[in-house]
Amino acid sequence: MANFQLTPHQIADYHRDGYLIVKNFLSAAETDKLYRIATEDDTMRKHAFDLNDQTGKKTKLSLWYTPGNDSYGLLTRSRRMVDSANLLMDGEAPVCHFHSKLMQKEPKVGGAWEWHQDYGYWYKNEFLFPDQMISIMIAITEANKANGCLQVIRGTHKMGRIEHGFSGEQVGAAQHYVDLALKTMEHIYVELNAGDALFFHSNLLHRSEANTSEKPRWSLISCYNRASNLPYNEPSGSSTVPLETVPDEAMMAWQGEGLGEGSNFLLKEKDEALK
Repeated sequence: MANFQLTPHQIADYHRDGYLIVKNFLSAAETDKLYRIATEDDTMRKHAFDLNDQTGKKTKLSLWYTPGNDSYGLLTRSRRMVDSANLLMDGEAPVCHFHSKLMQKEPKVGGAWEWHQDYGYWYKNEFLFPDQMISIMIAITEANKANGCLQVIRGTHKMGRIEHGFSGEQVGAAQHYVDLALKTMEHIYVELNAGDALFFHSNLLHRSEANTSEKPRWSLISCYNRASNLPYNEPSGSSTVPLETVPDEAMMAWQGEGLGEGSNFLLKEKDEALK
């Protein structure tokens, strides 16, 4: 979507609901390129690891901190991503990249994610201001109820942080507060076509079911932070380094392909950023 810019109406919807869906955020050619790299890139595959849900089903995850001149890094650093994050987050300090992750829910085996807030994790990294953090999810394949699309509870970003605890290898929000939220707030299944984007607040409650379908569900989630929102227990350092943005067309026009080792991947044995 060349020269994309959020409208005042979209910005108001985000602040009211805690999330925003943008259809056709990427072109079919851009999405096809991301999918091809994701399935063929040896570096991405080498650094992927499994996270088990309560039933033993597995979601494969690759996570990196440093966006470079590869196709994924160029998308993360693109004006449409960075400028949108800038418009939706509180504060005025430069936009920084905390981390990006490729979520891979394979057919029949892709696991569920429990109800949680991203800030339920990031609070433990000692970020102080959840309104200065945001996630942008890009659907690389179609996401629907059958293959475990994301679910959200509309408006829960206004509840503040909920206590989180372990559920299998994952961290989930206290179920009592989730149940209370569901009494009065709308439960939404975020069904997306490939190339659609979902912007969501760090305190929005969200989850996903296992993939019981015959089709994969792959998505990229890039997480952003203001330079002024210093983390006091986060060793990566990326979250306070202002991004050098690139034109939206760089992902297709430049020569970047798969991720390099300099992307600073998270290893499973060091996955405290997820917990």
